[in-house]
Amino acid sequence: MPARRRLLGCSLALAAAVFAGGALAPSAADAQGAGNQALERRVKAAFLYKFLGYADFPAAAFPDSAAAVTIGVVGSDEMAAELGRVVAGRLVRGRPIVVRNLREGDIGQVHLLFVAGSDSARAGRILRAATTGGSAAMLPVTECELGLQHGSVINFRIIEERVRFDVSLDSAERNNVKLSSRLLTVANRVVKGNS
Repeated sequence: MPARRRLLGCSLALAAAVFAGGALAPSAADAQGAGNQALERRVKAAFLYKFLGYADFPAAAFPDSAAAVTIGVVGSDEMAAELGRVVAGRLVRGRPIVVRNLREGDIGQVHLLFVAGSDSARAGRILRAATTGGSAAMLPVTECELGLQHGSVINFRIIEERVRFDVSLDSAERNNVKLSSRLLTVANRVVKGNS
């Protein structure tokens, strides 16, 4: 099964390539149909995990020095499961990582919030509710056309069959998250403001 080996190789190569200045993601053309979606989900899950290593949260974002970093996922049970596999047994800055599958009206305290789906209005509604919840700091990530305009810090895009991402510096500041310059250098686009 050469196609399956190629997918596995792409997934393993992604872990080494993400943020290393090389190719940012395997081509979605390496798989067909549902395989494309699964590959895209794996790539995005790897990015989400990596984003945590390039984001600084204030001490107030954690109840104590041993508290876990929490990733919340709204709108995709599959992404929550994939993220659970990606972060299993891993640490970020010495902290364990917990993945929570959330419903739209029940966000709570999370450090990274991934809002799945292409519905920009829904993403905006979820982000507004999440940011008024009083979180000390949060890194919102979306995958819809107007994600940055609705308050996301990072928004995934598919460009030439590759997963890329845009970053809003103003949104990062509003959400009390400091992003590493290394992350910004590999972003597709970095914007100041909501444009």
